[in-house]
Amino acid sequence: MCTDKISKTALLLSLLGWFFNIQAQSYDSSFRFYYYDQKLSMFAEMSDQEDEIVWLGDSITDGGEWSELFPQYTTLNRGISSDNTFGVLNRIDEVIHRHPQKLFILIGINDIARDIPNDIILRNYSLIVSRVKSGSPGTKLYLQTLLPTNNQFTAFPKHKNKEQAIATVNEGIRNIASKQGASVIDLYHSFKDADGRLNKAYTNDGLHLIGAGYKHWKEVLEQAKAL
Repeated sequence: MCTDKISKTALLLSLLGWFFNIQAQSYDSSFRFYYYDQKLSMFAEMSDQEDEIVWLGDSITDGGEWSELFPQYTTLNRGISSDNTFGVLNRIDEVIHRHPQKLFILIGINDIARDIPNDIILRNYSLIVSRVKSGSPGTKLYLQTLLPTNNQFTAFPKHKNKEQAIATVNEGIRNIASKQGASVIDLYHSFKDADGRLNKAYTNDGLHLIGAGYKHWKEVLEQAKAL
């Protein structure tokens, strides 16, 4: 009888292990492709400068001409199109080693588009923040909430209609900032229209920003006295 119970327990544990392994593998956590490696190789060749201000994220960050928006500062663009929290976590050391004066992070919408669980996104986000706080404690860290999207545009359908996930991740970002001593820049409410969509004045595809969007982003940062 005792042996039977042990066998049943072992079988149950084995099944549970199999189940959770399947769950862990049920989403696409990949991030590496030719553009990612091209950008990383370029970052590796760039020398350190004093009082650097770094923007870190995906294509929304990548598209910003930060050095022209803020010509009075030494700005670095560390956005990589299509990147996600796994990719940023993989490359965060390049930023940490620079010990930037300020770091602005915006990442997560591509994870949401792949239906990566919110708790996994926030786990990665927390690890990113922890590593920055530990490796570059003098860096002023700004966590920026995810932008809304606009489903009235047909491009990027996998990123659209994910309002609940965006809201959950944004709340998680605020909690991480509170626990780890970072500042929050609320881009979400600054960019949404009366219906909760990304304002058409700032986008031409419902996900990415046009020039007016980046100008507005600059104004949001200035109003928050982040820059």
